[in-house]
Amino acid sequence: MALLPALLLLLLPLAALALALATVLLGLPSYDIPPGVNQPAKLRLVLAVLLGTAALGKILEKTGLCSQITFGRYVRQGRKLGVDPKLFIQDLQFNKVPVRVYRPKATSDGRRRGIIFFHGGGWVFGSLDTYEKVCRYISRESESVVVSVQYRLAPEHKYPAAYEDCLNATIHFMKNIELYGVDPANVIVCGDSAGGNLAAAVSQTLAGRSGLPKLRAQILIYPGLQALDFNLPSYHQNRGVPLLFRERAAFFALQYLNGDALHMQEVLEGSHIPPDMRLKYRKWVSPDNIPEKFKVRGVKPLRPTDFIAEVYETVKRFCEPNLCPLLAEDAIVHQLPESFILTCEYDVLRDDGLLYKKRLEDNGVRVTWYHLEDGFHGIISLYDYCGFSFPAGKRGLDGVVNFLKSL
Repeated sequence: MALLPALLLLLLPLAALALALATVLLGLPSYDIPPGVNQPAKLRLVLAVLLGTAALGKILEKTGLCSQITFGRYVRQGRKLGVDPKLFIQDLQFNKVPVRVYRPKATSDGRRRGIIFFHGGGWVFGSLDTYEKVCRYISRESESVVVSVQYRLAPEHKYPAAYEDCLNATIHFMKNIELYGVDPANVIVCGDSAGGNLAAAVSQTLAGRSGLPKLRAQILIYPGLQALDFNLPSYHQNRGVPLLFRERAAFFALQYLNGDALHMQEVLEGSHIPPDMRLKYRKWVSPDNIPEKFKVRGVKPLRPTDFIAEVYETVKRFCEPNLCPLLAEDAIVHQLPESFILTCEYDVLRDDGLLYKKRLEDNGVRVTWYHLEDGFHGIISLYDYCGFSFPAGKRGLDGVVNFLKSL
């Protein structure tokens, strides 16, 4: 471990070269590693690996060997881990959806809490193996049964495939809960990034539904919750901060919705939403609802853009709450369970989390908010990942565990 700082110093020049080459090859905007971010040198190295992977994937795609997305999935897959001395781990199918169930081996005085986990990855990347260490940690440390869900990925499977898989797996688990020694009054949905989006959507769908146990809580880790406005303060302040650039946020949302990234520039500019609809949702999606302290790094004033009806026709489902949970009506939001929301200062999705926090609180829902002042998007997914863990990510993960223990 003592050699890590020296190793980073040796690798940084190579990382800088890789970043420059990958940026040019991929046509990406200039990246930004803010000085306040947790371990900036290590983050620069992670970014070099990710952009190098993307650049190589693009070369392979041009040669016809495989798509850039397929190569990215292969690199991110993660390796199979060995037996965990503290957990029973089993791969199953819940209503034809692949899941991995983690159960503590230690005896329990009563029924355990159950956590249904939806992984991140922009609805395009991620797998059971990718999040294996995160799920093991949550299960061990909170002494909970964790069900990790392998939902279908875009662009092969467009919206609402991922949402439907997560919902169906959750309902199956709740209907068969006695098989796993879980307390039906203590079931939690949890997810990070795109998984946070899915957790929020599932939670809304199950709110008030009869015939099933009520969810005890929802845990949303830097969730993406809307695709109406890619010009909120956090989108401009952190537009070039890894692991999620502003352009990539729109790219992933479009891949999930339509299976392609057509009209990405119009979506980024805001030309995809009719003026009357933008006005309708302004009460929920607006910089005015974001505390002033989050605007001190500067807010770029919005330039009026012309509405393009043809673009709206291709993306109008962005206004569906199952895709963009921030747009749910108050009648749904006020029925939601106790919530934990984690946000990161250096994250384009920060303001999505802040806006949802306000909506929940305005509707009388109890919210525990955990903000990583030095965090960036994706930091928790790097927990114990190939030496790329960040202390802030571990703090965030422990914040999740402590919230679970409090339920």
